[in-house]
Amino acid sequence: MKRVDIPQGELADVVKRLNRIQGQIGGIVRMIEDGRDCAAVVTQLAAASKALNKASFAVVSTGMRYCSINSEEETREVDLRELERLLLSLA
Repeated sequence: MKRVDIPQGELADVVKRLNRIQGQIGGIVRMIEDGRDCAAVVTQLAAASKALNKASFAVVSTGMRYCSINSEEETREVDLRELERLLLSLA
């Protein structure tokens, strides 16, 4: 895969989201260790999974946007095709 150099600032929101998910996962681990209700654990797992999916889509869409604006036309199509493949891998 061709490297897509997305500036750090473009992904700042994703990093914040991932940090929240990391905390959420820690909470789920504690729930399991404390013997919490299975339904509550599964509900939190589903929420964390959904949040992680959103973060993944945000990374891919940011890459698509950045590549379509900041690359030359002959390389742009290859980059977008690869990013589309990544997007579809999340489905």
